[in-house]
This record gives sequence, C-alpha cells and structure tokens, in this order.
Amino acid sequence: QVQLVESGGGLVQAGGSLRLSCAASGNIFNAMGWYRQAPGKQRELVATITRSGSTNYADSVKGRFTISRDNANRTVFLQMNSLKPEDTATYYCTAQSLYYGIMYWAKGTLVTVSS
Repeated sequence: QVQLVESGGGLVQAGGSLRLSCAASGNIFNAMGWYRQAPGKQRELVATITRSGSTNYADSVKGRFTISRDNANRTVFLQMNSLKPEDTATYYCTAQSLYYGIMYWAKGTLVTVSS
C-alpha cells in the first residue's frame, strides 16, 4: 500500500520560511515533487526531483524554494524561503513509482502567507 504523508504547512508572514516534508512508503519512487493549488486557480507544478537529483522548478518559485530528497529517496522536502502571499495554496506531495510510472498524491497541506 503506497502512502504519502506530508507535514509542515502552516501560517507565516510574508518573507518568512516554511519547510514541507513528505514521507513516501510502499514502493520505489522515481521522481517526487510538489504541486499546489490556490483557491480559484488551477493546480500547478511547483518543483520536482528525480532519483539522480535533477530538479525542476516553476518560474514563480525559482531562487526561493529548494526541493530535496533523503538518501533513501523516500522523503521529499520543500524548503520555502521569502514567502509571498501569492504562495498561499494547498500543497500536494507527489511520487511516481519507478516501476510502471504510477503517480501517487498526498492529501495536501495548507500554506497560508499573510501580507
């Protein structure tokens, strides 16, 4: 049974920082990453990281967010610095299985950035 458990969401003031984490279990995962969805907006890709360490970021978060994985490639982190009100959204951890390429989703954690 694949399970993705995320934590670290909360309320911060603009300019502050948060660190999200997502622990995945039940499979071997290739790419892992984060999506987010703000009220009234489409879900968008925030950042991804492969097993080899290659990363990809949305233009809106480049230079502010950093994605990383642990040595076992079972936990993905998202360090969010210089947060802006526009970063307010529900953040969803994702993981793609190495075999068959199935994508799994966490329940989502709310990040609220006040101005």
